[in-house]
Formats: sequence, C-alpha cells, structure tokens
Amino acid sequence: MADIAALTRLIEPEANALGFDLVRVQMIGGASDPTLQVMAERPDTRQLTIDDCADLSRRLSDVLDAADPIEDAYRLEVSSPGIDRPLTRLKDFEDWKGHEARIKLAEPIDGRKQLTGTLEGVEGDAVAIDVNGFKSMTVPFSAIASAKLTLTDKLIAATAPLSAEGADKVHVEG
Repeated sequence: MADIAALTRLIEPEANALGFDLVRVQMIGGASDPTLQVMAERPDTRQLTIDDCADLSRRLSDVLDAADPIEDAYRLEVSSPGIDRPLTRLKDFEDWKGHEARIKLAEPIDGRKQLTGTLEGVEGDAVAIDVNGFKSMTVPFSAIASAKLTLTDKLIAATAPLSAEGADKVHVEG
C-alpha cells in the first residue's frame, strides 16, 4: 500500500516548482490496475492545459523513478481537477463558496452523513454549507471524508475552459 503522505511530500514541491498547486494525490484502481492519480491546478485559472499535465508528468516520472516509493508497478495519471472537482483543501471551500457541493462526513452530524447544498465558505477550521431542505450547518473540516462540487449551470459558467482550440476537430484514421 502506498504512503499517500510520503508521496505528497515528494510530489508537492515538484508541482510548486512549475507554478502549480497540488489538489489531490491518491491511489485508484485495484491490485490489477493501480494508478497514482495526481491532480494539480494553476492558482490563477484553477485549470491545467494538456502541456501543463505533460510537463508535470515528466517531472514526476523522474522523481518517482529515483525515489521508487511504490513497490509494485503502477500507472501515473496527471490531470486538472475537472469541472466537478474534489474539494480537498480548506481553501477550496472558501474559493468555491456560492456553488453547490456534496460533502460526505466520516461520522454523522445532526443525523446526516451526507450534506448537499450551497457552500457558504470557511469559518476558522470549519466549513459552512446551506444544506438543501434542512438548514445551514458548520462542520469541522476534519470531519469531512470527501467533498466535490456539483455540476450546475453556475459552475459551468465559472469554469469556462482556458482554450477550446482543437475541441471541434476529430481525427479519423481510415
């Protein structure tokens, strides 16, 4: 099993050196297809271009090959967080306030283990959310098992791609 904290300590300085913020490091897939997933973003755009992903992937490949922190074979996947991005850092909840999100809690709070609603921001080390059909709640960041934005028209408008160049071109070999 890969030590995510150790991997993050290897990966984050490399992402930062390229001007990127690290969003998430995790192992996905199973024993038959282990994949080290690295999500990063440019602080100013909250996105990465394909070239950014390639640059970070090359840089990480060299560092990971030298350190060899994962025993078995694995694939490296470098990506931008995407439109319905995971919320992994306290600052994400502040940055995306006003948008809808789904938060899964490690343990139930007020009888709820999942909260869906509009993010209201951060209060100290806690996340405020207006839970649909329930009430406004503030939950400790440490109580959140996972969270992600919900796809809405407002989110689509806020995350317009940096460039749509080439998106309408399809290459067909024949």
